Amino acid sequence: MIEEQGRVVAVEPGAVWVETLRKSTCSSCSVKAGCGQGLLEQIGASSRRGYVRALSNLQLRVGDAVMIGVREDLLVRGSLLVYLLPLLGLFSAAVLVEQMGASEPWVILGALLGFLLACCAVRWRSRITAGDPALQPIVLRALLAGAATAF
Repeated sequence: MIEEQGRVVAVEPGAVWVETLRKSTCSSCSVKAGCGQGLLEQIGASSRRGYVRALSNLQLRVGDAVMIGVREDLLVRGSLLVYLLPLLGLFSAAVLVEQMGASEPWVILGALLGFLLACCAVRWRSRITAGDPALQPIVLRALLAGAATAF
């Protein structure tokens, strides 16, 4: 289980909205001067807070510190779906169009269409599974007031 600490900002039946503090490793990276993420971090352009809806059967109030969790296998499967499927669509369509004997501009267009089709498939899958409770973050436990970090 991947865990993250946060603070409850809204309560709804069976779930809470949790504000988390995004952490960056840019201060310890050796190439931070040449990295776009490091530059955004320096000028403060990246949002430091994230909001997550987490399922909960605990009696929580706004302002409570909580620990939320996501199963590792869900994170890995989601990453593969979001990153690998569009690349497979791009390369598969490019190879298919090239095998049909098309010229290079048509291969490029086919690759782009394969990429877009795969992206649409990822979005469709995301919409179908968005309401599945087994795929949602959950509140693992409420934290004591002294154990919470400043938000």
